[in-house]
Amino acid sequence: MAETINSGVAVLKTLESWHVNHIYGIPGGTINNLMYALHKEQENIQYIHVRHEEVGALAAVADTKLTGHIGVAFGSAGPGATHLFQGAYDAMADKVPVLFIVGQNPQAMMNQDFFQEFDEDPWFDNPGVYARTVTTAESLQHVIDEAIRRAFAEHGPAFVTIPNDLANKPIPADGYYSAAANFARPTLAAGSDEQVQQILALLKNAKKPLIYVGQGTVGAAEEVMQFAKQFQVPVVTTALGKEVIPYDFESLLGSAARVASKPANEALKETDFMLFVGSNYPFAEIMFKPDVKFAQIDTNPAMLGKRHRTDVAILGDAKATLQKLIVLGDTAAPSPWYQANVANVANWHQYNDDMMNRTEGQLRFEPAFKEINRIAAEDAIFSIDVGDVTQNAVRLLKVNGKQPWITSGLFATMGVGLPGSIAGQLSFPGRQVFNLTGDGAAAMVMQDLSTQVTYKLPVINVVFTNLALGFIEDEQEDDGQEWFGISLPKTDFAKVAEAQGMTGITVTTVEEMKPAFDRALELTQAGKPVLIDVRMSNERPIPVEKLALDPDQFDAETIAAFKKRYYADNLAPLSQYLKQYGVS
Repeated sequence: MAETINSGVAVLKTLESWHVNHIYGIPGGTINNLMYALHKEQENIQYIHVRHEEVGALAAVADTKLTGHIGVAFGSAGPGATHLFQGAYDAMADKVPVLFIVGQNPQAMMNQDFFQEFDEDPWFDNPGVYARTVTTAESLQHVIDEAIRRAFAEHGPAFVTIPNDLANKPIPADGYYSAAANFARPTLAAGSDEQVQQILALLKNAKKPLIYVGQGTVGAAEEVMQFAKQFQVPVVTTALGKEVIPYDFESLLGSAARVASKPANEALKETDFMLFVGSNYPFAEIMFKPDVKFAQIDTNPAMLGKRHRTDVAILGDAKATLQKLIVLGDTAAPSPWYQANVANVANWHQYNDDMMNRTEGQLRFEPAFKEINRIAAEDAIFSIDVGDVTQNAVRLLKVNGKQPWITSGLFATMGVGLPGSIAGQLSFPGRQVFNLTGDGAAAMVMQDLSTQVTYKLPVINVVFTNLALGFIEDEQEDDGQEWFGISLPKTDFAKVAEAQGMTGITVTTVEEMKPAFDRALELTQAGKPVLIDVRMSNERPIPVEKLALDPDQFDAETIAAFKKRYYADNLAPLSQYLKQYGVS
């Protein structure tokens, strides 16, 4: 008789071959046999018992974002499966490979409207690049292997539904294999000499050029910065690309639109040429000038010309193409445009530093970011939730190019900060991990603080409590509407943390801020998670998409009111520096 292997164990060995060492989920009757296999394989793959499948799904997506290896979560049939959707659509929007395993009733009970049964494949066809129900135990492991390969090849979530009886059968051991050892990512060369020369010609004729980079430039930070200096081109990044370029690079303008920085928005209104590299910036249609000259470099042909009429489109590797531009291009003379933007960045940084050092008035969010920057390790991992905390992190975190920064990008789902921090600590157990979240998002997933406690994950959780959905509140203000439906009940998140076995610290004054973060650092260095509840005012962050600073556009009264509300007495418009450096 041929040697056999348990079909459920074969699935887990396949996952292990793809570098999976943990998997998220909640048990259920239709997934029990996979659970039994996890028990058998617990020395090789860790089961992470989350408190909600949504948290597990979002954590699995974060695993892939942080490591490049496939993240995995599972849910039982019915509600366990549908709870995976939040992670599935986040993965779909951000084009992240991830595997979701879905339980199902035994085959004999399928298609009879049995308990918790529904036809799962059509549900997952929309977010998924692959969605299949397994039909034989012998094919189970092969379908899992196929799903992972499809997820990587097509950059999205894959779903495999497993009838429970098929995950606990003996199958021939000699029929088992994984394709993980054959996995390879396609690599593209640099753009052609002709294409590179076309970009250099556009660059030479430009008076106010910008380079706009996204996640496609991860690993190419040195090339981006060298390009910027050599050709005197200021740098704009997407919010998701914040981690690429160090905060202190002289001409880093930040990101644009609302979750953004002031210098980037101002420069976009002036530019006459943009080099768009490794980005799928969704607000291009409203932020980019229609008549600006535009060149693009991307590894995905679907992205070329997607966001703007494009003069030169290169299907090629960002790093290699930037290197070629640097080699073939001449060094530009010092540029007044570049110098004006460098000065504008310095002024913006000074404004933010002043706000982080502010001690007067009610407690705001900025002093907390001062402490986060102070205690952050050189390779700290930041998991950022969605809302005001996103734009505040974009502006105030002084990342150094070695600190991963993740959030829910295009889907922008609230509640993503805590799952991302769980993934970060599991995937990089020796590194410092932050979860930065508003009180609205924290309330959605606070039950999984106990997951951090259970698995001894020393995360620094920071909750910014302002008793409102601030990001939406500001939208209602801008729409001229009365505030409605945005208030939040007072929740003592420090007590919530303590109730789940974690140290909770409440901060209500600037004086309490430094001791709180010192205590958090002490606790996490001892291997314990901690939560800091920053009880702050509900003052609006400065709206960089609605600046009222330029005397050529606004009257003195309007400018004075804007500066008073946002403590911006020393904040200058880009136009001031353009005049100072003689840029017409």
